[in-house]
Amino acid sequence: MRPLRRLIAGLVILVVASVFAPVVSGPVVDPARAGAAVQSASGTPYLVGRGIADVTGQSANNGMMGYGDITQISSGLHMRQRSRAFIVVDRGTGRRVVHVVADIGMVFQSVRDAVLARLRDRYGATYGETNVMLTATHTHAGPGGFSHHQLYNLTTAGYHAKTFDAIVAGIVSSIARAHADLAPSALSLRSTRLTNSSVNRARSAFNRNPAADRAVFPDAIDSQSTTMQVRRNGGLVGAINWFPVHATSMSTHNTLISPDNKGYAEYHWEREVRGVDYLRHTDPAFIASFAQTNAGDMSPNLNLHPTDGPTTNEFSNTRILGTRQFAAARSTTDTSGTVVAGGVDSRIIYVDMSDVTVSGKYTPDGQQHRTCSAGLGVGFTGGSTEDGGGGLPLFEENDGLLNPVADLLMSAVYTVSPAFKACQAPKRIPLPVGDLDLVQQKLPVQLMRIGQLYLIGIPGEVTIVSGLRLRRTVAAIVGAPIKNVLVQGYANAYAHYVTTPEEYTADQYEGSSTLFGRWELPAFMQVAAGLATAMRDRRPVALGAKERDRSREQIRSPLTLPAPDVLPLGRRFGQVTLAPERTYRRGKLVMVGFAGANPNNNLRLGGSYLAVERRNGDRWIRVADDGDFSTRFVWKGFPLGNGQATIAWRTDARTPPGTYRIRYFGDARGLGGAVTPFTGTSPGFVIQ
Repeated sequence: MRPLRRLIAGLVILVVASVFAPVVSGPVVDPARAGAAVQSASGTPYLVGRGIADVTGQSANNGMMGYGDITQISSGLHMRQRSRAFIVVDRGTGRRVVHVVADIGMVFQSVRDAVLARLRDRYGATYGETNVMLTATHTHAGPGGFSHHQLYNLTTAGYHAKTFDAIVAGIVSSIARAHADLAPSALSLRSTRLTNSSVNRARSAFNRNPAADRAVFPDAIDSQSTTMQVRRNGGLVGAINWFPVHATSMSTHNTLISPDNKGYAEYHWEREVRGVDYLRHTDPAFIASFAQTNAGDMSPNLNLHPTDGPTTNEFSNTRILGTRQFAAARSTTDTSGTVVAGGVDSRIIYVDMSDVTVSGKYTPDGQQHRTCSAGLGVGFTGGSTEDGGGGLPLFEENDGLLNPVADLLMSAVYTVSPAFKACQAPKRIPLPVGDLDLVQQKLPVQLMRIGQLYLIGIPGEVTIVSGLRLRRTVAAIVGAPIKNVLVQGYANAYAHYVTTPEEYTADQYEGSSTLFGRWELPAFMQVAAGLATAMRDRRPVALGAKERDRSREQIRSPLTLPAPDVLPLGRRFGQVTLAPERTYRRGKLVMVGFAGANPNNNLRLGGSYLAVERRNGDRWIRVADDGDFSTRFVWKGFPLGNGQATIAWRTDARTPPGTYRIRYFGDARGLGGAVTPFTGTSPGFVIQ
C-alpha cells in the first residue's frame, strides 16, 4: 500500500466509522440460420429482437439509490422497474449488438460482469464484452445496494443481494427474450426537438464554456430527441428514444419504488397506448426504451427546485415529463424517417482513468495534461440543490468551512500528495475515494454502431457541452453528421460526472463530482477517438485491464435479513383491516388495508402484489396491477413482524362504472423459514 493510501485509509476509517454503524454482513432458434432462411424473401438488412423483463428489487427496508440519503428506505411500490433489450444483427456479416435500457439508478460493473457471465453460460461467445451495452434510465426511486464498490452501499446500509439478483436476472431475461424474438426488421431514424422537459441546473458553470459551444444550446439545454423505429411488415413493433434529462421527478422524500419519468414514458407508450399487459405478454407486440444521453446538467424540475415544475406534485411531474418525452418520440413515427443502413459494429476498452496522459489535441489550452486518482469534492457531499439529495453530512460545508475532522483529514492528504491537490484544483477534496478503493477507476468506454447511428458509451453523467465535444470528436473520425452521434450515458459502469475543463473550475455539484480532475473529459475524448479510429479502420481493440472481482467482499445489509412474519392471535394473513367504502365517484382514491407479510419474501418478478378487478357477469377481470401508475402498494412493518399492506387505487374520469374489488397477493415466512403464499380479497365496491 502506498504511503498516501495508508495515511488516508487510517484517517477515513475512523471518520466513516463514526458516522455509519457496522453492518452484518423453449429451444432457442439460431438467428444466423433463421436469417439465412429468410434472406431471399426479404430485403431488410437486419434481424432485430426485442425483449422486456421485470428487474424490481426489494420494496421494503432497502436503502434507495441515487440521492445518497440514508433516510430514504423503500416502503412499497408505485410502479415496477423493467429492463428492455434490443438486439440488432447485420444479416450480411452476422455481427450483432445488444442495447439494454434498465429502469435502475446505475449500471455498476458488478451488474455488468454478472450479466455477461450468465450470457456466456447460455450463448457461449455470441454475446460478450464487446457487443453488449447495458445502460440505466438513472431513476433515483429504485432500491440500491447492488454495487460491489463500497461508496454506493454506505447510504443503503450495505449490500442487498436479493435486489442485485433481481436486476441481473431481469436484464438477462430481457436479452434472452430479444434473442428468441430475432426476426427480419426495418430500422429508421428521426430526430425532433423537445424544449419543455428539461432545464440546465448548472447554468453558471455552463456559461464558462466558449461562446461557440454555448451557441449550439441557446437555451442551455440539449433539446434533441432521437428515436430509432423498428418495423416488421410495415408495422411499428419497437422504438428506442434518446433524450437527456435526469429521472429525478420523484424526490428524496419518496420511498415507493418508481421508474420515474422515463419509466412512465415507456409504460405509457407500451401499456396505455399499445395495450401491453406485462403480466400476460412476456413477448409483447410493442416495446419502447427511453434511454439517456448527456443528461449530467439536465434537470426535469423546471423551476430548479425538487418536485417543482411543472407542478409541485412529484407524481404528477413524473407523469407529465414522461408524457412529453413519449409525445416527442411518438411524433417521429408519423413518418418512416431516414432508413437505417450500413454495418453493425462495436468496440470497448477498459481504461485506468486515474492515470491517463492526455494529448494537447484534446485540451482547451493545447497542452499535455494528466488525470489523477478519483476524488469527490464538497459540492458533491452537499448534494444537488436543484434535484435534491443527501450527501455525507460529516463533509458538508458550514459557512464555507468543512467539518474540523474533515479539514484535518484533507490537510494530511495534501501534505503527503501535493500533486493530488494540484490535479484536483480548484476542487476541495473531502473524500479521496480512489485511493480508498471506494469507486471504480478502470472504466469501460464503448463505441457502438447501428448503421449510421453511433453511440458513445460513457460510464457517467455527461454534461451537454461535454457531450457535444465527445460527439464532435467521434463524428469527425467516422464521417457522420453530429446528430447521428450520441453520447449514451450511464453505460456499463458508473463514475459520477463528466464536465468540461471550463465547467470544472466552477466547482459546482457536477464539477465537484467529476472524479479524475479537470482533464477527465479530454481523457474520455482521447479514448473515444481511439475507438472511432479503430472502428473506421476495422481494427480490433484490446480489452484492457479490468478491476478485480469484489463479489466475495460484500457486507450484506441487516435491513433486509429474512425474519418471520407474525400476526396477533386471531388474525390471519390477507385479512382485510381497512375496508373500502361501498361507493365512490370517479376520480376518487380507493384504499384498502390487509394484514400482510414482508414483500421481500417473494419479489414476485413478472407478477404483482395486487390486482384491481372489475365484475363482468360472473367473472372478475383484472384492470390494474402494481405495474400501473394508478396503483400504490405501501408496506409498513411492526414489531414481531405484525405488518400492514395498504393498497391505493386512483380512479379517474375514464374509469368505467361498475362493481370492483381489490386483491392482495403475499407470502408469509414462518418461524422455521418456510414461505407460504396467501391471498386477501376486499369486499366489492361500486364506482359511479
